[in-house]
Amino acid sequence: MLIKIFILCILISYSVFDLQAQSNWVEWKEDISEAEDISKWQEQYESLSELAEHPFNINTITKEQLEQLPFLSDKMIENILYYIYKYGPMVSKKELLGVEGMDWQTRKFLEDFIYIGKSDKEEDKFYWKDVLKHNKQELLTRVDIPLYMKSGYADYDRETLEKYPNRKYYGDPVYHNLRYRFQFRNQLYMGFTAEKDAGEPFFSKYNKKGYDFYAAYVFLQDVDKLKALAIGNYRVDFGYGLVINTGGFSLGKSGLSGSMNRFGKGISKYSSTGESNHLQGIAATYTLKKRWTLSAFYSFRKQDARIEGVFIRSLKTDGYHRLKKDMEKKNTINNQLVGSNLSYNGKLFELGLTGVYTVFNKVLNPDFRPYNLYYPRGRYFFNVGMNYKIFFHKFIFSGETAFDKSGKVATLNMLSYSPAVHTSFLLINRYYDKKYQAIYADAFGENSKLQNETGIYIGLESSFFSKLKIACYGDFFHFFYRRYQVDKDHTSGFDGLCQLSYSPINSLVMLIKYSYKNKAKNYTSADEKKYVLPYIRQRLHYQLSYKPCEKFWLKTATEYVHTAYKSGLSSNGGFINGTLGTSLSFVPVQILCSGAWFRTQSYDSRVYMYEPGLLYAFSIPSFYGRGSRWSVNLKYSYKNRLIIQGKWGLTYYKDRDRISSGTEEIQGNRKSDIQLQLKVKW
Repeated sequence: MLIKIFILCILISYSVFDLQAQSNWVEWKEDISEAEDISKWQEQYESLSELAEHPFNINTITKEQLEQLPFLSDKMIENILYYIYKYGPMVSKKELLGVEGMDWQTRKFLEDFIYIGKSDKEEDKFYWKDVLKHNKQELLTRVDIPLYMKSGYADYDRETLEKYPNRKYYGDPVYHNLRYRFQFRNQLYMGFTAEKDAGEPFFSKYNKKGYDFYAAYVFLQDVDKLKALAIGNYRVDFGYGLVINTGGFSLGKSGLSGSMNRFGKGISKYSSTGESNHLQGIAATYTLKKRWTLSAFYSFRKQDARIEGVFIRSLKTDGYHRLKKDMEKKNTINNQLVGSNLSYNGKLFELGLTGVYTVFNKVLNPDFRPYNLYYPRGRYFFNVGMNYKIFFHKFIFSGETAFDKSGKVATLNMLSYSPAVHTSFLLINRYYDKKYQAIYADAFGENSKLQNETGIYIGLESSFFSKLKIACYGDFFHFFYRRYQVDKDHTSGFDGLCQLSYSPINSLVMLIKYSYKNKAKNYTSADEKKYVLPYIRQRLHYQLSYKPCEKFWLKTATEYVHTAYKSGLSSNGGFINGTLGTSLSFVPVQILCSGAWFRTQSYDSRVYMYEPGLLYAFSIPSFYGRGSRWSVNLKYSYKNRLIIQGKWGLTYYKDRDRISSGTEEIQGNRKSDIQLQLKVKW
């Protein structure tokens, strides 16, 4: 009882805080992402959150800045820049309606990333004395406090731990991170990140340095002919990712057709708390001539891995160092990478040539399994690829073709057609040889690795009717060799989606989406015979958002999931959720309250629900069984200088008396936690 009163007091104490409504752009991925995309979307969400926190001046915006927003098509970017050139500076965001082809959804998303500022561009000259006078700085820290006990934090006697050392976490259950950011104009960025995951020791045991993960970066761009310079942690993303793509925006199937033919961003800063999808060292891009740029990058990193003698049996990328077995894998190998890119950006065509060489200090040789015969093996890897894009009237042909050190090929080619600015068709063909090996590649496809796949994708996106927007695609794919949980060569499948968005008035948005996926998977019958059968997953999703005034908004969604093997064994599930936001007139307060009810027959029909979270903390938890989920999100902002945010969440299950298993097991049928965040800007 005392604990409940304590929690209630904490929540009441935050009732004077101010919470802005959920950002509109979050719906871009929330509406169209599939379960398989969630892990990749986390870092994309952090990047977009950072852009939304530091919006662009629409009256001085550049093509490169607009290209950072993945929901904008190339044609829409041209139209935005042309509108400002022709009609002069915008005086209101409502002027976006005057841009040719600007539909209601794109305008709603774009508004989160821009502000109306002066049309005079800042001086291009870079002086260090100005850096010290006219900079922007911010410090952000977050702490997550669980209000439950997991098995990994229980007390065990010495004999038990000696026999089972991986039953207990080394640290406490609190998560904590710290971020610092320095910015001068849009030219100089510096940052520092520190993070401790729940269960990791803090200034104790095997971690005497405090946080488990430290990272820093310096990023300079657009200074004379120096287009970019990165020192510390950074990202590299060239072409369509067949050679290298370290955590950049990947070509998900549900991406918008008008922007899927856009090349990678090249060299960019890395400020996320993720511990694996980045490089560490130095990188630079230099403008040789007006349309030619040359990039070079070098990285040296210690990485986590399970090793046996001179062999690397598996790479560890989750970043957790909570158990004895985690510490045994921490920083056990070295990886060096060097690469370069030469690009030409012309009016009628664009070209790029990328080469990457990477070497480990031990031999990568995974434990043999029938499905991993062609996984990357060896000590060094080399990849080279050429990306290309040709413009012809309303058509764009683009793609990338790459080779590895053995001459195996991976190629992706796409043809897009836009009969009008509000409509685009897209055709994608890809072929990734089953023996193609690239350590840092990440591109469009169905397989988790960039190999062993071919397929054809057809997509359509249109907002021909002013209040209605349609997006649909169909993807036919084939795997040459067996895969994880598929003990059969030469399997095929289909993935399709159709989505309609309707907004009769600016304050009301409705969406309905149907997705279908048919993909081979292992199946064990009641008599323990094993088969490979088509596994079908269908989802029907409906969503409504309503904001009648600035003081009140609500959002509700419902979803039905049906999964089945061809043999007839099926499972059903679904959820209904709602989010309510309101602001008070006598104090600067806004509050978000969310509630959801879910019910599924098994894990196969599990559901995924978006839940508003703290800044940079994206949340789409999965649920199965029978239960409910509740959360309250509060935030206080003083002159946009001091921001304090808090969130409380509770998950309640009706069909179990314990949650999860192993070290994550929780005794009981409910779990709740509190998240707190402080942000200071000056």
